[in-house]
Amino acid sequence: MLFASCEKKELPVPAHDPGDVITATVNMDQDYKWQLYYNLETNTVVGKNVKTAWDLGFETSADGYHIVLNAAKMMFAYNTGKTDINAVSFSDTVGIAQKLDAPSGNMDSTAIGNWQDKGMVYIIDMGVGPDGSLQGYRKVIFESVDVEGYKIRYAGMDGSDPVTLEVKKDEAYNFSFVSFTDKKQLTIEPPKNTWHIAFTQYTHMFTDPPIPYMVTGCLLNRSNIEAAIDSVTAFADISYEMISAYEFSPAINTIGYDWKAYTGSTYVTNAKVSYIIKGGDGIYYKLHFIDFLNAGVKGNPRWEYQKL
Repeated sequence: MLFASCEKKELPVPAHDPGDVITATVNMDQDYKWQLYYNLETNTVVGKNVKTAWDLGFETSADGYHIVLNAAKMMFAYNTGKTDINAVSFSDTVGIAQKLDAPSGNMDSTAIGNWQDKGMVYIIDMGVGPDGSLQGYRKVIFESVDVEGYKIRYAGMDGSDPVTLEVKKDEAYNFSFVSFTDKKQLTIEPPKNTWHIAFTQYTHMFTDPPIPYMVTGCLLNRSNIEAAIDSVTAFADISYEMISAYEFSPAINTIGYDWKAYTGSTYVTNAKVSYIIKGGDGIYYKLHFIDFLNAGVKGNPRWEYQKL
């Protein structure tokens, strides 16, 4: 009795209070020329750029060395196996498999790969523009990387217009970006802690048969954002209490492109598939798409989402 009289009473756990259901939309334009970065917490577009504004992205962490291609342009890379940039020509692509970055965003599966201390010349296919026009080629040597940044050299395939460029790191961002055409470093993405998802074209690899193809969809911020898919539970019925049952993935294409389908004449959106997004701050959201058209015009994703 003495022991029982000293026990602490259990306190009731307050119910989790979800946020309001919000309807949001962005305009990518009919040719999908815009890349747009969205913050779910503030319900705002926090960044926007033309998809052809950049070519390479350089990892910014102190020990980072990975380099990514602009998948919104269907870019490819060839490792020529040569170290003399002046000795490289188009003939060096013969018999060499062109590579693209893994659509999942896996940094161990980039087209350029681990280039450090090898001094190899890469031929970079700069892909296509919004109108389908070819963007050209550059031959590149990635010379060095340290905690401060990178040093690269590149030129046209005929050796014309040689450029030496230093690319500075800034850990507030996922990548430092470079435009071959502008011959300089650019700020493209917003700071990595200011957005959750991006709407953009990107290159998907179909597997049967293996064909790279441009798709339009939604990618995750690769900095501490994860997502899960629920194709069974109705959007309205997904609750915070269900989170532990989901399997979350950091793959940037977890949401991807196939929440919509082209019927041959129009786009149909599958609102029955929901995505649960885990923010870097530990806040969860549920989201499903309800349209890809605005007054019949494509390139206008519309979705509903709610903080859980």
